[in-house]
Amino acid sequence: MPEFENYSREAEDIERAISRKGFVLGIDWEDEAQVRALAREALAYGDRIRKQEVRPGDATSMAKIELFGLAQLMLTIMRQSAEEGMLTHGGPVWKALARALWQESS
Repeated sequence: MPEFENYSREAEDIERAISRKGFVLGIDWEDEAQVRALAREALAYGDRIRKQEVRPGDATSMAKIELFGLAQLMLTIMRQSAEEGMLTHGGPVWKALARALWQESS
């Protein structure tokens, strides 16, 4: 029996979590330059995490780490759904971050 993934619900949940982290970080999702800077940082983050220690109680650092993890999860959901022939995306925050990640990775 094939598994059923509710990609739309997952996209909504992920976008809501990304929005919350963005609020903590003061992200204006309509500010393309700010979102692209965040995307650049997210793409470079994998190498830095090995060299950087997060201080306990540092809400900003933790919010960024969690946001970067959510961005990876977002991309994974998009890839998995595409492999099943479905186009999955969230709302405006999802689209702003996805667009910025795409632009910065090109």
